[in-house]
Formats: sequence, C-alpha cells, structure tokens
Amino acid sequence: MDGFEIHDERFKHYVLANAPLEELGSGFRWIEGPVWMGDADCLLFQDLPRNRTMRWIEGAGFSVYRAPSNYANGQTRDREGRLIACSHRGRCLTRTEYDGTVTTLVERHAGKRLNAPNDVVVKSDGTIWFSDPVYGISNDYEGGRQTSEQPPALYRFDPRTGEIQVMAGDFDGPNGLAFSPDERRLYVAETGDQSKPDPRQYIRVFDVAPDGALSGGDVFHKIEPGYCDGMRVDEDGNVWSSAADGVHCISPEGKLMGKILVPHPVSNITFGGPTKNRLFIGGSHTLYSIFLDRRGVQTP
Repeated sequence: MDGFEIHDERFKHYVLANAPLEELGSGFRWIEGPVWMGDADCLLFQDLPRNRTMRWIEGAGFSVYRAPSNYANGQTRDREGRLIACSHRGRCLTRTEYDGTVTTLVERHAGKRLNAPNDVVVKSDGTIWFSDPVYGISNDYEGGRQTSEQPPALYRFDPRTGEIQVMAGDFDGPNGLAFSPDERRLYVAETGDQSKPDPRQYIRVFDVAPDGALSGGDVFHKIEPGYCDGMRVDEDGNVWSSAADGVHCISPEGKLMGKILVPHPVSNITFGGPTKNRLFIGGSHTLYSIFLDRRGVQTP
C-alpha cells in the first residue's frame, strides 16, 4: 500500500486504501499541541515559534485563535471541556474558562519555578499530568532563554486542592504523554538531554495504581528513525507516535505494527473528527490528516 509500511498484518486493517494522507495547510514554523474541539468542530494547534495558537475548520481553513499564546505548547481538555495548555514563556499551566478568560493553574513546585511545561493529559479523576523539561527555556526560538530552577520531571497537579507532586524524576527530558484506554498505563516520551551527542530517546511505560502512584518505567519502545515527541492511543490500546519519517503504530506489547509515511518529520498528532477516526499530524511546518479504521481515545 502506497504511503504506508506494514510490519504486522493487523496494521492492514487500521489503514484505508482509499483514504490517503491529506495536506491541510503549510507555512507554519513548527506545529505542536494539536487538540480536537468536538463541540466547536475545529482543531487547535500551536504555531509555536510564532507565539500563536491556530484554529482549523473544515471548509473554512485557518485562523488565529490566540496571539500571543505565551509560547504555548502541549494542550488538552479537562473533563469539563476547558482547554488546558502548557506555556513555555510563562513556565506554567493555564486553563481557558468558559468565558474565554485564562487562569494560571500552577507555576511552581516546592517554591521554585517550573521549567517549561511541554505536554499535558487529564485523568478521569480530574488530575492533570504534565511533563516539564527545559527545552522551552533553553533557547529563544520556542519561548525565551531562562534559568532552570529544578530538574526535569513528570508532575501530577490536582486543581481541586492545588497540590502538585513529582511522579517521576528520573528523566533527562520528559515530553509526550498518553494514558492507556483503561488508565492502567502511562506512556511517557523521553527525548533526553539534547545538548548531549547521544541523548536517551525512547518511550517509557509506567503502571498506574488506583491511587495514581506509578511503578515500572521500563523502556516500552524506541522510535527509529528519530524519536517520539508526541503520541496518542487508540481504542485498542495501540500507541501512535511521531517519528522522523511519519507516524508509527505500536502495539500494547511494544511491537512496531506499521507506519504512515509523511514527507516531513512529525512533531505531534491527535485524533479528531466526529468519530475520532481522523488523525491530525503536525509535519514540521505542514498540517496533515488521514482517516483510519481505528478510533482514538479522547475525552471529552
């Protein structure tokens, strides 16, 4: 099948021969943080180096949703449908309220400033989990060079109590996040210390206890070529990850099942559309999409 690589026979049933990769638009500097807004029938994503959040609507095209965005990166929705975003420049998590105002949720841990929150997911209990590497404060292109006050870490924040807790601190550069459909697993991309010639780069998997405690953290899969920046999970628990040559589909056992080949390195992805079977792909400076015979897991 043109445009795909099949590494497992099951992947043949995930892709559709009559649904090729579509280019939706180009001219962005670096696409990050795509999130589907089903009630508004639109996709939001970051044109990160331009410091703006973009909106795409089928048939209407692109428009600016928010500028400046405070160099927002990863974003998701909470269980009430509000937009939760990571800010590089603000070194914080924000929430967009129903009336459009923006609330800063958390910006410090143990009295020290966060680094540059990168990706975020919301668990069914309402807790907000986010990665906090130094990428957004290490240069002026994606936020502005600032001094780090604490090591990179994976955090859990409870907006009801205001409690913030380090869930895992043995990362060089935690990045993309995704829960399994039953929330018993948490996948975290380790993109490493990129100032080093050979950074650690792979996807790790943690077991999640009913109270949210993590255990494990073993290597789940190593993306080649490139590395995992962002990822999403489908209804069967397969992990769909960004890569240098496109999007890789990985089974719950950590086996590469197949690839969607994309002309440019992929930064981040998300499922969307009325039935969540359309995969939106940030391919460097170009936004793509493709319809699949699988539905992504996203709530709401």
